[in-house]
Amino acid sequence: MPSSDPLLLSIGGKVSILLEELKDAYGLEYAFRNIDIRNNEQKEPWFLKINPNGRIPALVDPSRDGFIVFESAAIVLYLAQASIAFKVTTSSYDPITEPDSYSEQLQWIFFTHGGIGPMQGQAGHFYRFAPEQIPYALDRYVNEVKRLYSVLNERLSGREYLVGPGKGRYGLADINAFPWVRAHRWAGVENLNDYPHIQAWLDRIYERPQAKRGLDVPDPHTSEHD
Repeated sequence: MPSSDPLLLSIGGKVSILLEELKDAYGLEYAFRNIDIRNNEQKEPWFLKINPNGRIPALVDPSRDGFIVFESAAIVLYLAQASIAFKVTTSSYDPITEPDSYSEQLQWIFFTHGGIGPMQGQAGHFYRFAPEQIPYALDRYVNEVKRLYSVLNERLSGREYLVGPGKGRYGLADINAFPWVRAHRWAGVENLNDYPHIQAWLDRIYERPQAKRGLDVPDPHTSEHD
């Protein structure tokens, strides 16, 4: 790809979905580099120069002299600047012309980044990878994920998307939460029977071709992970 294309270092998820949205909206191209987290590639010296925390995803923007962005929510917001600059209003809200919706957008992005993400990550660890079952840890984290899902489910009651007037408009807050919530089984939430509005929301996003392509960016067989 041309050197001006952003480089995404990841195993796929919310960032690749947004990049696919921007690709369709105004032709943004990007290069993708899969990171082998099973072999701790994200801890290698070359990657630590990109993200000193040794986590994925990360974005390198050659159009700005190799400017680096890490933390998925920060990348999503960084890319949103481009969507506003190019007048692509389907992905984000303008802080000047739509201040209330923009503030709500940030609130729900941070709700996922500071709540669902960390709690679901811990639930997944103790549910899938702990050498022994620790009931207290499982109860603590799985039940907290369920509580957060209840908050999300209530927000989606009578709405199609998380942010915006009326039924809302698909955008960054949805893209940010979707990969986590779709992997609910990984964290011990076996079904969404108690969260019908979340299930309808997931189904709605799954219908978007950009979401399908974004999930398949790394490998359609491993896109269960964010």
